Amino acid sequence: MKKLGVLTAGGDAPGMNAAIRAAVRTALSYGLEVAGIERGYGGLYEKAFLKLDSRSVSGIINKSGTFLKTKRFPQFKEKDVREKCRRNLAEEGVEGLVVIGGDGSARGAYALSSDFDFPAALIPASIDNDIYGTDFTVGFDTAVNTAVSAVDNIRDTATSHERTFVVEVMGREKGNLAIEVAVACGAEIVIVPEIKMEGEKVVRLLKEQEMKGKASSIIILAEGAGKAEELTAFLQKEFPEKQIRYSVLGYIQRGGSPTYLTRVLAAQFGKAAVETLMEGKYPFMVGIRGSEIVRVPLKRVVSCSKLMPYGHLDIINRMAI
Repeated sequence: MKKLGVLTAGGDAPGMNAAIRAAVRTALSYGLEVAGIERGYGGLYEKAFLKLDSRSVSGIINKSGTFLKTKRFPQFKEKDVREKCRRNLAEEGVEGLVVIGGDGSARGAYALSSDFDFPAALIPASIDNDIYGTDFTVGFDTAVNTAVSAVDNIRDTATSHERTFVVEVMGREKGNLAIEVAVACGAEIVIVPEIKMEGEKVVRLLKEQEMKGKASSIIILAEGAGKAEELTAFLQKEFPEKQIRYSVLGYIQRGGSPTYLTRVLAAQFGKAAVETLMEGKYPFMVGIRGSEIVRVPLKRVVSCSKLMPYGHLDIINRMAI
């Protein structure tokens, strides 16, 4: 292999820049040329290539987002589109591809590699931490810390005014982020897409907590399980004497300087992804299990689902007394 391509796809996550840096500098240390591809798979289709060297990735390890830019490109699901992308790679002389992104990016990398026997490796980067085969994804720790910091500030007001707050965090299909935030900030209730919770149950739980002497509560709601504004309106009708407020954290969870854990993980993954391709092994995702960096076949990644940490629900329930 003489030339490697690197792209970021799908939703941005803190640490993507650090992962790009690690992949680029590892490739350069092996004597490879590196082509950055702007705007993900869409940029690959449009031939948005740029040459990257060591200086190109200087000063970005502490910056969130991705300097290569990213956008969603659903057309990549079509084989003729992928075929054009494969031709573009060949014309550019790119012989291997490092893809940094989430579950959709994983499916795209697997399709490109399996269709055309093209060397591809995935660095899992997602604030949802919902990718099979790795304990953690690049960006997850930062997103949790950002949300926890916000909820800690909200709890100050909740306690002072004896209010109940519904805090909506990201998580359209998975509740991993919501659960970790709930445990870390001591929330009394968490609502996630995987487990249906009717408003009536929330009312019952709040009444039980009230009977135990709780004057304020924090409810963490994953966006895929409902809307904070709607749940707040419902609860206010059930508890007219209470002050019930809501806050939607939104896109602040995608930003912010990457934490120590995010940066280290990005460096480990970037190095491992390039080394995997250099050894002629593909298509794989690099991940972490315990303290060990692992390689997981992309076929398994895209065909299996990661389980939610159900044990954490018991922690939340036992702490809410």
